Amino acid sequence: MKKCFFTPILFCPILFPLFISDSIAQEKQVSITIYQNNLGLVRDVREMELNAGEQEIRFTDVASLIDPTSVHFKSLTAPDQVGILEQNYEYDLVNAEKILQKYIDQPIQLFTKKEKIFEGKLLSVSGNVVLEKKDGGVQSIAVANIQNMDFPKLPAGLITKPTLVWLLSNEKTGKHTMETSYLTDGIGWHAEYVALVSQDETSLNLSAWVSVNNQSGTDYENAKLKLIAGDVHRITPPPQPYVGYEERVMAKAAPVRQFEEKAFFEYHLYTLQRAATIKNNQIKQLSLFPTATTPVKKIYEYDGSKSEKKVNVKLELVNSEKNGLGLPIPAGKVRVYKSDEDQSQVYLGEDQIDHTAKDEKIRLYVGDAFDVVGERKQINYKQLSDRAREETWEIKLRNHKKEDIEVLVTEQLWGDWEIRESSHTYNKKDAHTIEFLIALKKDTEVTVKYTVLYRW
Repeated sequence: MKKCFFTPILFCPILFPLFISDSIAQEKQVSITIYQNNLGLVRDVREMELNAGEQEIRFTDVASLIDPTSVHFKSLTAPDQVGILEQNYEYDLVNAEKILQKYIDQPIQLFTKKEKIFEGKLLSVSGNVVLEKKDGGVQSIAVANIQNMDFPKLPAGLITKPTLVWLLSNEKTGKHTMETSYLTDGIGWHAEYVALVSQDETSLNLSAWVSVNNQSGTDYENAKLKLIAGDVHRITPPPQPYVGYEERVMAKAAPVRQFEEKAFFEYHLYTLQRAATIKNNQIKQLSLFPTATTPVKKIYEYDGSKSEKKVNVKLELVNSEKNGLGLPIPAGKVRVYKSDEDQSQVYLGEDQIDHTAKDEKIRLYVGDAFDVVGERKQINYKQLSDRAREETWEIKLRNHKKEDIEVLVTEQLWGDWEIRESSHTYNKKDAHTIEFLIALKKDTEVTVKYTVLYRW
C-alpha cells in the first residue's frame, strides 16, 4: 500500500503511477510567443512513433491555464494520413478529498495524530470521515485528527497533471513529427528601463530589461522565446496577477544584442537569439537591447489647473537613430537615476511610457521641482452677455535655484476662445491649450497675465 500525508483541508501529494500511451515523445522542441496582456502561444513539436489504426495520445506537460478551445494538433510528416477523431482536455486533478469520494463504499485505513489506526468501509466524507467497522459498528473521525491514509490504488478518472488527450486514426505505422499549439493565460511580459542621467544633465544612458512572468502552470524547457509588443485585442482579457519581485536597480545590460526585432503585422516581434528555460512561478529578466546613450533635455512644466504650487520636472528625448536609439520601444516603466560625486546612484523618480515608434519623442515625468514654485489665480471676471464672458488670469513663477531656467506654462481653455491681451508671447498647442515659455533668472519672480474671451 502507498501512504499519503493528510492535512485538515484534505489535500495531499499522490504517489500512484499514471498510465501514459505507448507513443513516447523522442524529441521535443518548444517555442512560446508571449504577449503583454497575460497571454502565451505555445508551440510543441515532438517526434513520435505512431501505430496503424486508432490509438490514444496523451500530453501531460501542458499549461494548467490552457484555453482548450485553442488547441491545434497535426502531423507535419503526413497530415493526410493522421486524422483526429477526438480531442479532450482532462483537468480533474488528484487530491485527497477526491480520492476519498471515489472510495465511498470501499475499505480504507486511516492513521490519526495519536497513532491510532482506523479501518473500515468508507460511508461519508461530508464533515467528519465516517467508517463502517467490520463488526457493523460506525465510527466518525474528525478531519483535524487524521494524519495519514492508505489507498490500495489510484481511482480511475483522476490525473496528477492537466492532460491533453487525442484519439487518432493513423493509416500506417511509422515516425511522425507532431505539432501541438495552444493559447494559455498566466504568462506575460513587460519592459523595464533604467535611465542614468549624466552629471551635466544633458544626456542619459538607457538600458532595457524584459521581465517574463510565468504562472501558467508548467515549465518551458529550452524554449525558443518570442515577445510581441503591441496592443492585441482580446474579447475577455483576464485580470493581471500581482506578483512582487526584487527590483534590479542598476543591473548592467548585456553588451550584445540578445533579441532580434522586426515589424510583424501591426506589432513588433522580438525573438531571443538563444534557447531559454522559463520555469513555472518564475520571473525571468533578460536584456532587451544594449545600453544606449542619448541626448536629453530637462523641462520645467507648470499647469496651475492641475496643481497650484507644483512645477513638474520632465526629461525629454527623441527616439532617433541620430540620437543613439531609433528603436521600437515597448511600453514599460522607466526608473531614472543620477550619479552623485562619489559615483553612487541616486533614484530620481519613475514614469510609465507607452509603445514608442522610432523618431517619436519620449517625455518622462520624474518629479516636482523643490526650488521652483508656481502660483495661479483669476484676477478678473466679466459677464459680457448671455453668451460671452471675459476672464483674466495671473500666473506667478519664482525661481530659488542658483541658475537660470525656463518654465513651460500650460493653460487649459475651453469652448470658443480668444486671447484679448497677454503679457508674454504664447503658442497655441491645440484647440484647447496654450503654452508660454518663460525665461526665469535665478532668485527672481516673473508674472504672466492674460485675458481670454469665451463665447458659446
